[in-house]
Amino acid sequence: MTGKSKKEAKTDAQPMTGVERLGLRISNMINSPRAQERCSALIHQLDTDTDEAWDEVMGMLGDTDGFTLTFQDEGDVLVEWERPTDEDRVLETGEIETVEEEASL
Repeated sequence: MTGKSKKEAKTDAQPMTGVERLGLRISNMINSPRAQERCSALIHQLDTDTDEAWDEVMGMLGDTDGFTLTFQDEGDVLVEWERPTDEDRVLETGEIETVEEEASL
């Protein structure tokens, strides 16, 4: 067997930080079909979210181009964005034509 045993490999795994856990939760909320349809998501701070993690993730969201944050009186945050246009669409690999450049002399 090469390297570490399965049991040793499991103990090397680092638990998620509060920022990572909160970021993943918010990412899932923003990427949900309902939020994508509405181009908005209402985010709320859970009791398990530290103020430090909340502030850091809200700062990252606020710095993200295309997102507008509206802080609600109850402490929730409404994240809104514009619906992507066809020009914003990400092309799949098969949709890209290969262009060959002529060698410069």
